[in-house]
Amino acid sequence: MEPGLYIVPTPIGNLADMTPRGLEVLSMVDVIAAEDTRHSGVLLRHFSIDKPLVAYHDHAGELATEQLVARLTGGESVALICDAGTPLISDPGYRIVRAAQEAGHRVVPVPGPCAAVTALSAAGLPSDRFWFEGFLPAKSGPRKNRLGALRAQAGTLIFYEAPHRILEMLEDAASVLGGQREAALARELTKAFETIRRAPLLELAEWVATDQNQQRGELVVLIGPAAPSGEQALSPEQQKWLSRLAQDLPPRKAAAIVGDMTGVKARDAYTWLLAQRQNDNDAP
Repeated sequence: MEPGLYIVPTPIGNLADMTPRGLEVLSMVDVIAAEDTRHSGVLLRHFSIDKPLVAYHDHAGELATEQLVARLTGGESVALICDAGTPLISDPGYRIVRAAQEAGHRVVPVPGPCAAVTALSAAGLPSDRFWFEGFLPAKSGPRKNRLGALRAQAGTLIFYEAPHRILEMLEDAASVLGGQREAALARELTKAFETIRRAPLLELAEWVATDQNQQRGELVVLIGPAAPSGEQALSPEQQKWLSRLAQDLPPRKAAAIVGDMTGVKARDAYTWLLAQRQNDNDAP
């Protein structure tokens, strides 16, 4: 293995998702830097990989970074892994990457699992543009402030959230962004009890409140993009009616009927229909 720092993703749940290249790198490097050596030790034993493990995490400090760079300078190869998924996504691994680059060492990314991208691929929300936010503040006030700052983002918002905060987070999001804003909750991805549900924020919050199982495990929350400036966001039900009526009626007529029935502005309904037609035309 050539000297360098190798960024190696690990499974987010299903061990079968470990890539052959990732296994090869972990089997050949001189040392593995892990977020939690006990957690990663279980993974490595599963794949019969016996390599020295050193800790590299939030509280490791500059000394740990300097020690890893010294290993690289000495001609060793180092693999960086986290507890699950791709290192550097919502963890401090960028510090060792920067230090290695500044010292003139090679940094090699190895593609693999990532909970944010996995959730996005199956959420049914727009994926051409997205904003990864990671964890929101733990307290409601700062959390609402941050959500307010993200209100007008034109892409899908992606968050990680702790199980004991998921209900409060969804309620705060509904309060700040609007209860009808479309969202998705992805829980326990790739595991036995994987759940992915898309619904308006308020409906998701009510579902989580009445089902304690949805307040357990690893969670990714995705929130659809804001409506264009000056436009009113359409609920999934309004979109469903528009799509059906537009099969038999001109767009303006369909928009007018849905506007009368649901209270949405006919102009916004018409704009949404035109955008859907354009998306259909642009699709390969």
